[in-house]
Amino acid sequence: MALLDENRLFPTDPSVRDLARLLFQSVNQLPIVSPHGHTDPRWFAEDRNFTNPTDLFVTPDHYVFRMLHSQGIALSALGVPRADGGATEQDKRKIWRLFAENFYLFRGTPSRLWIDHAFQEVFGVTVRLSAETADLIYDQIADCLKQDAFLPRALFKRFNIEAISTTESAIDDLRWHKMIRDSGWDGKVVTSYRPDAVVDPEFEGFTNNVQIMGEMTNEDTTTWGGYLAAHRKRRAFFKTFGATSSDHGHLSARTEDLSQAEAAALFSKALQGKCSADEADRFRGHMLTEMARMSIDDGLVLQIHPGSFRNHSADITAMFGRDKGCDIPMRTDYVTALRPLLNAVGGRSDLTIIVFTMDETSYSRELAPLAGVYPALKLGPPWWFHDSYEGMLRFREMATETAGFYNTVGFNDDTRAFCSIPARHDVARRVDCSFLATLVATGRLHEDEAFEVAQDLAYRLAKQAYRL
Repeated sequence: MALLDENRLFPTDPSVRDLARLLFQSVNQLPIVSPHGHTDPRWFAEDRNFTNPTDLFVTPDHYVFRMLHSQGIALSALGVPRADGGATEQDKRKIWRLFAENFYLFRGTPSRLWIDHAFQEVFGVTVRLSAETADLIYDQIADCLKQDAFLPRALFKRFNIEAISTTESAIDDLRWHKMIRDSGWDGKVVTSYRPDAVVDPEFEGFTNNVQIMGEMTNEDTTTWGGYLAAHRKRRAFFKTFGATSSDHGHLSARTEDLSQAEAAALFSKALQGKCSADEADRFRGHMLTEMARMSIDDGLVLQIHPGSFRNHSADITAMFGRDKGCDIPMRTDYVTALRPLLNAVGGRSDLTIIVFTMDETSYSRELAPLAGVYPALKLGPPWWFHDSYEGMLRFREMATETAGFYNTVGFNDDTRAFCSIPARHDVARRVDCSFLATLVATGRLHEDEAFEVAQDLAYRLAKQAYRL
C-alpha cells in the first residue's frame, strides 16, 4: 500500500488538477537548491552511517517532539539530551515504539506528510506507522542505514541536491566545512553567517562571545571600531567556505540607523550588561543596518528572521536548553520597523535583503507592498509554522497581487531533518503548481507563462537570490 496519494495537494477540480499535474511534472526532476537550513555539516564531512531511525526522525526534530510533548510525553522519554546532563531514555527502539504509538497525533500536519514521504521514497516503507508496525519499520530503516547507498553524501546525490547551505555561529571555526573542502568531494555544501551570539546583548554569554570573536580576528572588540572590523573579517572567512548569505534571528523586525557615536555608546553599555530590553532591541536593530552596509561591500545576502518568541517555556529551556520546540509566533510590525534600514539602503539594486515572517497578517498589509517598491527587499517563503500546504497557498494568495512572483525568492526548506528535504520541496512545488493552474483556469495567467513561472519558483529564483 502506498503511503502517498500521487495527486496529493492538487486542486479537486479535474481540469485544473490535470494542468497542475502537468506543471508539476515539468519541475519535479529539477535539482534542489536548499539555500537556507540547519543540517549538520559534520554529516557530509565525515560521511558516516546514520546510527538508527530514532536519531534520524525523532530525537533531533523539534516538529516531532513538540507535538508529543503537547500531549504530555516527556522530552526525556524521547531521548532529547538534557542541558544539565541528566538522565534521558537511551533505548532507541523503546523511543521509536513510543513515537509509533502516538503517530496518529500527526494526522493532517505537514510533519505527517514529510515523514510518510521519507518513509516511502527514501526507505521503501509501504505500511503505515503504528504500534503494530513499529518494529517492522524500525528494522527496515535500520537495515537501510547500514548500506553505503544511505550514507549522507550518497543521499545528497540521490536527493538531486545542487547546493545546500548550513548555518553557523559567527564564532564557529567551520572545521567541518574545512573537512568537506579538503576531502575533494564535489557536493556543494556552503555555510551562512549567523551572528546572533555576538549582536544580541540578551544572548547568553554575549560579552564572552564578543571577546572570542576578537581573539579569532586579532581585533580589539572592546571598541566599536574593532568590533565592526572583527565582523568584516569573520564574514570574509565565512565567504572562503562558500557563504553567500548572513542570517539574523531577531525578536522583532526593528531596525535603526544610529550615528556612530550613538552606536558606540550603546555597544559599550551592551558589553557591560547594562542594556534595558528596549536598548538591546535598539542595538540589534542598528546592527541589521550595519550588516546591510557590509553586504553592499562583500555581497552577502541579508536574511532577517524576526517574530519568534524563542524558548517560551522557562522550564524546558532550563532543563533542555535552547531550540527545543518552545518557540511561538508573535505579532510583528514591518512598516515602521524596517523604515530606517530601507531608507538607508533599500533603494539599492546591488543589495538583497530577504525578510521572513511568522505573522501572516503582515503579508498583504505590509510585506508585499514593501517588497513591491524597494529594490533591495525580497520576501522569503512561508517559514516554520507556515511551512505547509495552507501556509504556502495563503502566502501566494496574499503576496502575489502586490509583490508579484519576482519579488519573492522561491523556496527554502529551513530544516534540520535531512531526509525531509525532498519532501518539503515536493510540497512547495505541488502547491505552487496548483496555484499557477488556478490562475490559468481563472484567466489571470497564460498557460505558457505558468510553465515558465513554475520553473522560476522551483529552481531559478532561489539560485538567483542567494547567488548560488
